[in-house]
Amino acid sequence: MQLVAASKMKQFQRKALSARSYAKDLLKILHNNLSDLGKSILTEERESGKILFILYTSDKGLCGALNARMIRGLFDSSKWKNLSKEEKLLITIGKKSYDYARYNKIHVAKSFKSLNENMQAIDALEIVDLIINFWKEQEIKEVIMVSPHYKSPIVFYPVMKTYLPFSEDMIERHVSAEEIAEGKERKKDIFTKEEYMIFEPSKEDFRDALLQQVVQTLFTQSFYELKASEYSSRMMAMQSATDAADEMVDKLTLSLNKARQAIITQEIAEIVGGAMA
Repeated sequence: MQLVAASKMKQFQRKALSARSYAKDLLKILHNNLSDLGKSILTEERESGKILFILYTSDKGLCGALNARMIRGLFDSSKWKNLSKEEKLLITIGKKSYDYARYNKIHVAKSFKSLNENMQAIDALEIVDLIINFWKEQEIKEVIMVSPHYKSPIVFYPVMKTYLPFSEDMIERHVSAEEIAEGKERKKDIFTKEEYMIFEPSKEDFRDALLQQVVQTLFTQSFYELKASEYSSRMMAMQSATDAADEMVDKLTLSLNKARQAIITQEIAEIVGGAMA
């Protein structure tokens, strides 16, 4: 299991980092042209309404503390605790988050389990369309994702990010902290606006297509980071299990050798004692 987890970890690590880079580029384009593209239902800022939370966990266990950390990242947060039941909705991605919510009698508006690991655009589109429909029909004022941020095979942690509505502040929070932390001059370089931009076939068509693509990409990115974190955690868990098993085998082997040595010593003593008699 450790070798399988290591192989899949490398596969999803590449996908997660590629999706993160692609999402960052899309967000930069959206940020630089948001004011020129006009209003959309996905950029609409609402004063009232519910908050929709999307919680990512795995379907299976044996992956260390990953699922527990994701679950605590949402349910122990002040954002969740300070809202009444009527002010929040929950969508779960993965069986573990759904099982936790059901056990603790937390209402789940929609759950998705056993998602295809090799997620294609059409797979993500089904879930993204449902999220957008919630945004349009349920009087939602904010959509928040809780998912792992994959940094390395041994470092990943839950992050809570605004998913909708789109705004310049929201986009800047999504862009990697490493780039933003380099200072105002570097930040200006990230969000450099083109002086002339031509939209084809029209500004509205470009806006709608770009927003749809960004929503889908952010969802897919979070899914890939979840899988990379899951298999990293599983690889480490299997390594720990292997080390513990090896240690147990060594202890049992030592105990067996001691017992056998004691028997042999006793037999030799009996033989010597009989010969002397």
